Amino acid sequence: MTAPLLDVKDLSVRFGQGAGAVEAVRHVSFTIARGETVALVGESGSGKSVTALSVLQLLPYPLASHPNGAIHFDSEDMLQAGPDQLRRIRGNRIAMVFQEPMTSLNPLHTIEQQVNEVLFLHKRLDKAAARARTLELLQLVGLPDAEKRLGAYPHQLSGGQRQRVMIAMALANEPDLLIADEPTTALDVTIQAQILKLLKDLQQKMGMALLLITHDLNIVRKVVDHVCIMTHGEIVEQGPVAQVFGQPQHAYTRKLLAAEPKGTAAVAKIDAPVVMAATDVKVWFPITAGLLRRTIGHIKAVDGVSLSVRAGETLGVVGESGSGKSTLAYALLRLQKCEGSIRFRDTELQGRSWGEMRPLRKEMQIVFQDPFDSLSPRLPVFDIIAEGLAVHGIGQTEAERRAMVAAAMTEVGLDPTTMDRYPHEFSGGQRQRIAIARAIVLKPHFIVLDEPTSALDMSVQAQIVDLLRDLQKKHGLAYLFISHDLRVVRALADRVMVMKDGKVVEENSAQAIFTAPQTDYTKALIAAAFDVAVRHETAVRM
Repeated sequence: MTAPLLDVKDLSVRFGQGAGAVEAVRHVSFTIARGETVALVGESGSGKSVTALSVLQLLPYPLASHPNGAIHFDSEDMLQAGPDQLRRIRGNRIAMVFQEPMTSLNPLHTIEQQVNEVLFLHKRLDKAAARARTLELLQLVGLPDAEKRLGAYPHQLSGGQRQRVMIAMALANEPDLLIADEPTTALDVTIQAQILKLLKDLQQKMGMALLLITHDLNIVRKVVDHVCIMTHGEIVEQGPVAQVFGQPQHAYTRKLLAAEPKGTAAVAKIDAPVVMAATDVKVWFPITAGLLRRTIGHIKAVDGVSLSVRAGETLGVVGESGSGKSTLAYALLRLQKCEGSIRFRDTELQGRSWGEMRPLRKEMQIVFQDPFDSLSPRLPVFDIIAEGLAVHGIGQTEAERRAMVAAAMTEVGLDPTTMDRYPHEFSGGQRQRIAIARAIVLKPHFIVLDEPTSALDMSVQAQIVDLLRDLQKKHGLAYLFISHDLRVVRALADRVMVMKDGKVVEENSAQAIFTAPQTDYTKALIAAAFDVAVRHETAVRM
């Protein structure tokens, strides 16, 4: 038999020394053959990323150690490899795509400079050849207007576009093994399908192996050959995907497969008051050129969008990355300059000064996509949640504010006795609950939910969706729910608005959108989100 490309045998990873040591990975073994796709699947903290980082020796040594085990890549001993050997392998024969591209890309360098760096280091290309190869790679991963984006900085791209740049960098040297840590978390369903197809095509072309780390079981069903289910640092079940998903043997595997947001949103009352309404909202960003930076055109991020959201209603906003979903939300909250009319509870927001907006701010809140980025690591949870109370002068004493924070934490399912801990001491799902508590402690009427579940495990996603439904029912909250995960949208939204290129291409009830979409674009979104799962479920029943 041919030797595997990657052989991980009896691997353990320990952080710290002595009594306080934590064994994050315990006796993990798996192999990857050339051209094979293997997935490590499990909830946050299960040891997936630690295992993958061990392959490239990217853990914070000497804090991390390997009490036992071995890792061999094409017969090279990775645990014993020296700095020169690792530099030769990293980014060249083994490449990695990290989960959060904004923290992986240098904010001070252009996209061209960052992709070029990989080519200069390993391929020794000159500037012209590197530029041509960079443009080829960006076009390969489907970055729109790739040539115009060469001079852009990471903050000028959407989350999905930044992830494409990361994938282009990883593929630059045609590696033998690509490690992808949640590579499609920030991508909408159609782009997910494109990226996954791209990776499969490149595998066939180059014989590249793929180690995929993900919590999205639908991706695993679509592209993976062999799956390893991890929990508490151990692999509890592994085998071919059809076998593991079709006949799961371990209780934890069955729990993962059953964990999916369920139920449907309660339909808002017809006579419920309109909380947020917008008419013909436009957000155009100028394109400048020349020495005098004259405006030669505009990027129409939001182009004439109108909407309304009633009390107790959830309006889901879906569309590809760069379609204008988040920009629209920021415009509604007056966090982004725009044209058009925006009315909040019969109050026109346009034309109001920053000071005039402040009293209204406590009634309009937002929950961001990544709670680890949106929560200050230097503040305890009490200060994070109570910050809005202090800004708006709510609560006369700290004791009163602690009581309000405790009530908000209890409402979102957190233990109030943990309010003096810091964000890093909580899991991903708990951090998102902290972000929700920060929003509801001010008792708002309208909340923007900007991809609040995309960074979470499927079991935690289901818990957060149930929590949001309960809070909405209890307080009559109006939600603007932005997501690329149509399963979550179907479970939470009673109306759906589909955006493309800054415009609304379709709007209807959630039931009508998901059962009888009218536009080709909406049909493509739904097919990308549900087709694979439907085929798999049919196969299992047969």
